[in-house]
Amino acid sequence: MNFEKIDELLVGEPLYRIKQIKKALYKDLIEDWSQATTLPMSLREKLNKESPLEINAELFESKDKKTIKALIAFKDGIKIESVLMRHRDGRNTVCVSSQAGCALGCAFCATGKMGFKRNLSAFEIAQQVLLFGRLLKKNKEKVANVVFMGMGEPFLNYDNVLSAINFLNDPDGFGLGARNFSISTAGIIEGIRKLSNEKMEINLAVSLHAPNQKLRSELMPINKKYPIGKVFEAVEKYVKARKRKVMFEYIMIKDVNDSAQDAKELAKLMKNPLYFVNLIPLNPVPGFEPSPLEKIKKFKKILLGCGVQATQRYRFGQDISAACGQLAGKNNLK
Repeated sequence: MNFEKIDELLVGEPLYRIKQIKKALYKDLIEDWSQATTLPMSLREKLNKESPLEINAELFESKDKKTIKALIAFKDGIKIESVLMRHRDGRNTVCVSSQAGCALGCAFCATGKMGFKRNLSAFEIAQQVLLFGRLLKKNKEKVANVVFMGMGEPFLNYDNVLSAINFLNDPDGFGLGARNFSISTAGIIEGIRKLSNEKMEINLAVSLHAPNQKLRSELMPINKKYPIGKVFEAVEKYVKARKRKVMFEYIMIKDVNDSAQDAKELAKLMKNPLYFVNLIPLNPVPGFEPSPLEKIKKFKKILLGCGVQATQRYRFGQDISAACGQLAGKNNLK
């Protein structure tokens, strides 16, 4: 798909054509311009020829049918990943990538081992949601939530990420409410500050993964530039400005950050009643193993005992390498 090309092709067309096209793309979720029956036949033919709607994606479905992973290839050969997660309550969440690869180099992350390739455009981000929107429509289902927890650091591609959210939030288009978007950051303070000033009520998540400066710096090199104390200062200001909960993601890594002492240290950081922790079993990568289930339960129990809100994330799609970066790595990300 080439959204920029569509704008070029609409030069000279009546202004209401833009609204018709938004509806066709984002609400009707057409896959071919011939399906846009509100447009003149000549324009449909022109659009099909010069700006086809095909999304070049290979899909992988987990055995339990709860996860579908897409390996999307762009014209320049770059490949990225996006994941659809089906929840027990019927909600459908799309996890999108904001960059091809990642420059942060977190020790436990498959994407980080690929290095950074490039930022994704706003349209390249949005089309990940459209891909699964089209798929779900066939079963009369819809996308309920979009989380920026795939490949890349969203706040290092801030403008394109917010533009994509604007496209998908537009009531004339996809129409997904602002509170149904969540952005996860490794702690880019400037991005947290910017999000504090946005009019849309977008959810913030912080990839924490360690309860202290020393361990977090070992796991996440970005912590040296944005130390844990400064990150929490920025988050506190976000909470005061937005009055919204903030999720702290904590990947559970065997014998690295999963001890009782780690849990107690983490609890001390969760001072604000609007903070909550999401414990995530590690998807295996070379050199690291996930914490055993019993240890995760014990860790969670300690947090709850200290008055900290804590949840444990269900691990989706292990059989299809659903963790970000795993599939693209196997398929030779350019």
